[in-house]
Amino acid sequence: MGSGVRIDPSARAHVDAAVSDWLENTIGVAILSDARSLVPKRSGRLHDSLRAEVHDKVLRVGSLDCNYATDVEMGTAPHVILPRNKKALSWPDADHPVARVNHPGTAPHPYLRPALFQRRIA
Repeated sequence: MGSGVRIDPSARAHVDAAVSDWLENTIGVAILSDARSLVPKRSGRLHDSLRAEVHDKVLRVGSLDCNYATDVEMGTAPHVILPRNKKALSWPDADHPVARVNHPGTAPHPYLRPALFQRRIA
């Protein structure tokens, strides 16, 4: 009766390592490459901030330090811009300083979702 299959206890570690390696060096590289090719490039800061990393067999692709990454991907609703440290806002070519600006919002420019949903042949 006891003719069960024995599996080496270290097999799980080998499988986990292989899965993490595949996620990072195959899928992660492909998604990151596509995201970098799709991201709008004004200054290049967002493009250069994109990373792919794997922790506990979970792949994360995105920007860790670019605070407007989500705004580019999803767009923004109309909003008011107020000064933070001064009494008024001013910029080059402005006619005069202003107390507030009614920003019309920005259109979305998806780069992560199209990269993620790209069909990939293994």
